[in-house]
Amino acid sequence: MTYRPKSKHLIAGDWIGSEDSFTSQPVTGDALSFSSGGVAEVDRAAQAAEEAFAAFGWATRDDRATLLDTIAEEIDARGEDITRLGSAETGLPEARLQGERGRTTGQLRLFADHIRNGDYLDRRHDTALPDRAPLPRPDLKMVQRPIGPVAVFGASNFPLAFSTAGGDTAAALAAGCPVVVKGHPAHPATGEIVAEAIMAAIARCGMPAGVFSLIQGTSHELGGALVRHPLIKAVGFTGSLGAGRALYDLCAARPEPIPFFGEFGSVNPVFVMPEALAGRGAELGAAWAASLGMGVGQFCTNPGIVIAPEGPGLEAFVGAATNALSKTGAGVMLTDGIADSYRRGVAKVASARGVRELLGAVCDRRNAAPAVYSVTAGDWLANGALAEEVFGPLGILVTAADAEQMLDVAKGLRGQLTATLQMDAADTDTAAPFVPVLERKAGRLLVNGWPTGVEVADAMVHGGPYPASSNFGATSVGTLSIRRFLRPVCYQNMPDSLLPADLRAG
Repeated sequence: MTYRPKSKHLIAGDWIGSEDSFTSQPVTGDALSFSSGGVAEVDRAAQAAEEAFAAFGWATRDDRATLLDTIAEEIDARGEDITRLGSAETGLPEARLQGERGRTTGQLRLFADHIRNGDYLDRRHDTALPDRAPLPRPDLKMVQRPIGPVAVFGASNFPLAFSTAGGDTAAALAAGCPVVVKGHPAHPATGEIVAEAIMAAIARCGMPAGVFSLIQGTSHELGGALVRHPLIKAVGFTGSLGAGRALYDLCAARPEPIPFFGEFGSVNPVFVMPEALAGRGAELGAAWAASLGMGVGQFCTNPGIVIAPEGPGLEAFVGAATNALSKTGAGVMLTDGIADSYRRGVAKVASARGVRELLGAVCDRRNAAPAVYSVTAGDWLANGALAEEVFGPLGILVTAADAEQMLDVAKGLRGQLTATLQMDAADTDTAAPFVPVLERKAGRLLVNGWPTGVEVADAMVHGGPYPASSNFGATSVGTLSIRRFLRPVCYQNMPDSLLPADLRAG
């Protein structure tokens, strides 16, 4: 049966409309009117989340894991409708959305297995030493505990994996924290059907309805009301630096400041070592083009900058990259606003001092084609604006006189999600000085790969120093992301009967 959007908010199990509304902007199909929430809806959802936390925060790990598994089942049961709605709203191809759905449900199941194991709790026990001199030591037990209701902001570029039931939601639920999601207006119908799946799972598992709510809307006031609400104890965000920084500042300005876990994107520099460039310049150029153009460049890990030495292989690299990208053609961007921003970004780069066009972009309304420019390392270092992210298939080739100047570029970088070394065995000594520099710049370092694939796994780090993210000690992908929504609590001389279940003997 084809799903028909209700165009309402889902608040603690109830579909609720509001007076204000906004109109969706699908790539295909009819535009729909959706309720647009505000302070009243936020307060209702936050109150329900706080009430639910009294039970959900003390639910067993197995019960929470079962909920995550059940959400995955309910999402898969709606797979065809999710793909249909997501493709119509975003223009993403069906295969991409099917793969993203698999990533989303796989992440939920991974987190379920992870919390069942219990290692993430970091349990510690210092037994009492009553005879210790000069003072006895009390019995001390420590465990990670959930922090309370969490606000999550859906992302434009991942309608499933970083939105309603995406990584932030999955991590918060795994930790034992109820979630209030602000749906992204780029894909409101997709967000709604996924919310329905979560609601169905909550009902099947007998969990409190306030464990999850979805509020739709486009206004800045909605986002502000959500992060300011005194019952919200943390925020997960994926999006632009400007919007994220505004929300971060609101979190810090609260009477009770709360942590803001924002992932803002980066230019993800790729450093091509001399021997690799000389030996396989054309191969690397074609591979860069494939990664740069993937998804019309709308990935936070898009490799927007390549730094390479002048010399053998550079011409082959440029030729292969521009040839491949020229055949890519224009693709549909996620929203009109993103397309406009891409056009402005390309124009800004093209007009910068010392920049030379290698492949000019052609942009028509919501369609965008790749663009590639080159600039010397000297001009790059003199113009910090060239290091700012342009969301889309824009690539900049930074040519350096030698490896020493490439290292100067590395040292001048701001925080990144990823940094990549393309190298051969003969480049090992040349590449060695880059590692201690780049590990201070990025959350993930790659060798002979491309950053656009972000594996959902225990060891993955998707974050980095500011401005890649707001918290360099956290990740928004992988099982470590659960720790964002936990805090350590120590119990001194506490009888077993009063301890959390995860600390009780036996």
